[in-house]
Amino acid sequence: MSELIQLAHLKRKAVVYIRQSTPHQVVSNQESLRLQYALSQRARELGWHEADIDVIDADLGLSGASAAHRSGFQELVGRVGLSEVGLILSVDVTRLARNCSDWYPLLDICGLRGCLIADRDGVYDPGSANGRLLLGLKGTISELELHTIRSRLTTGLMAKAQRGELALTLPVGLVRETGVVLKDPDRSVQDRLGLVFDLFLKLRSIAKVMRILNARGLDLPRRDRHGALHWARATVSAVAAILKNPAYAGAFVYGRTRMRDTAPDSRSAAKAKVARPLEEWRIVVKDRYPAYIDWQTYEKIRSIVSDNRAEYMRTKTRGIPRDGDLLLHGIVWCGRCGHKMYVRYKGGGEYVCNHLRTHSGLPACQHIRAEAVDAAVAEAFLSALAPAELDALSRARQAQSKVDSALLANAEREVERKRYAAALAQRQYDRVDPDNRLVATELERRWESALMEVRAAEAALAEQSAQQPTAPMAMGKAFTGKVVALAGRLPQIWADPATTDAHRKSLLRCLVDKVVLDRTPESALVRIVWRGGAVTELDVKMRVTAITKLARGAEMRVRLLELAKTGMPDDEIARLLTTEGHRAANCADKVLPVTVQRIRLAEGIKAPPSCRRWNHDPGYLSTTALAAKLGIPVNWLYVQIREKRLLINPQPTGAYLFPDTSVVLDGVQNLRNHVIGELDLRICQPDNGGYQHG
Repeated sequence: MSELIQLAHLKRKAVVYIRQSTPHQVVSNQESLRLQYALSQRARELGWHEADIDVIDADLGLSGASAAHRSGFQELVGRVGLSEVGLILSVDVTRLARNCSDWYPLLDICGLRGCLIADRDGVYDPGSANGRLLLGLKGTISELELHTIRSRLTTGLMAKAQRGELALTLPVGLVRETGVVLKDPDRSVQDRLGLVFDLFLKLRSIAKVMRILNARGLDLPRRDRHGALHWARATVSAVAAILKNPAYAGAFVYGRTRMRDTAPDSRSAAKAKVARPLEEWRIVVKDRYPAYIDWQTYEKIRSIVSDNRAEYMRTKTRGIPRDGDLLLHGIVWCGRCGHKMYVRYKGGGEYVCNHLRTHSGLPACQHIRAEAVDAAVAEAFLSALAPAELDALSRARQAQSKVDSALLANAEREVERKRYAAALAQRQYDRVDPDNRLVATELERRWESALMEVRAAEAALAEQSAQQPTAPMAMGKAFTGKVVALAGRLPQIWADPATTDAHRKSLLRCLVDKVVLDRTPESALVRIVWRGGAVTELDVKMRVTAITKLARGAEMRVRLLELAKTGMPDDEIARLLTTEGHRAANCADKVLPVTVQRIRLAEGIKAPPSCRRWNHDPGYLSTTALAAKLGIPVNWLYVQIREKRLLINPQPTGAYLFPDTSVVLDGVQNLRNHVIGELDLRICQPDNGGYQHG
């Protein structure tokens, strides 16, 4: 019994504090656990009765680096503060705390309340100078030991990671045999992973890859929690995990995530993993694993996935192309404030910059009608793409052919896998004792289910084979001629109603990085930033609501009124103003006659008298003039023409003209007097009809 133990200590409780750092130590380090529980015997030897000895083992499996989540340690401190504890027993001070910020407050409370601390080496009084000194040194050494152990382990781990030899968990499709990483020998696994990458490079969307896999009945290989391979329906998270894993590009990567502190109110929320950007990965060793894709393709996939995220303001990405008439959705920026512009379909499509209004309560920056801007950008895009159209068509055909072949090959692998599973279920059923109906019934059900899956996979393969061309198209002169014949058809394909809005946006983003807009009173300044950094600037005329908003509106008004006062018709005034470079408020490229009429009437200028008669050559007589000159009824002339006794060709206006000659006049008079039966004047018709519009 120690001389430090007094009667006052024996009247209180003796507490044995037990802790192991990890659950693995709790299971594996049984000897250490037995030594800690044996401290109860030490307390009895020091003078405490069995009933006065308590054991606190609530912190088994928890690290002593912090006391935030150790309920047992917090209970111990609370009981010491209430003067309930006379002695704390632990194998060593590292069991109590490995952090001096937790250790010294415990010493202060123990010294204040007269509580002793004991370990394997002896009993200490925190209230005395010597006891405080020894316990302080033990606590400091304990904290230093923790850092030393961690540093030693981390140094070895980082050394192996720098060489790419650290045995990290491998994704499905890669296996480790005798320390060497190889591709999974299962060809169906290799083909399915290759199909995922091919589909994404063609479709450029994780969700689209997931949908086409599920539509074709193609499952994805996965690993369960025990590391066993199994096949499951494709999900967005499963496809994303495959596309984002650098191991498929043959690279060993360490430090893709970091731990972030969260709210300390719950045990599970103390730390959370946060993904690091690719450029912040700690260690990257390329060409370490057998690759399914090269590193350049992996970086391209990462870029597409990042760009598809529709977090416009936070990550400055463009988002995936979506349905909708507005062509520049996700790639249009404001030329005034530099923020992303949104699309608004209500009341007509337009691009709106309301970031300052939403976040700062300021007025909206600008809004621009989309129709004219989209047309100008599409025209610039088609013009830029025309020289490369032939090569693009050839590459698109090759990519489509590759994807179709991969889909067909994976469908065949799926049938083989399903047939093997059905054969395995049959063998299991054949081996069972027929009298054991409980087992036989379940195995029979599994066999039947496997056969149904085989039939479904075979039907899907037959349907896909029927849609597949019987033989690949030869890349010879015949195909080259067909491709050349298609050259120049991209504008027609672009305008084809069968081409969806999402496809047009995807085509546009192949060349265009972003479009910057700035609205002027009567036009929109459009700056197209192409992939690679080239810039094209366009000045797109926009419709305005009034002539006063046009830069040359006042000049056009004065000129219009001058012409109207001279008696010039409205359509001729509109034509002349258009040739002089003017335009109407609601039209981007010309002056409309209705605009001229509206301004003219507002100024009280009457329209010039319209022409109601057609003037003709004075050497010809109209039907009315001929009848008056000969003193015969007009209707008689029309009857003779209708009955084809008077043969004459009508003029373009539909009227009839008679040459004012004695021969014609005498002939008509003779027809009237029944001297002749018919009169043919067709050879006497004027070449130009003799008409002049007046």
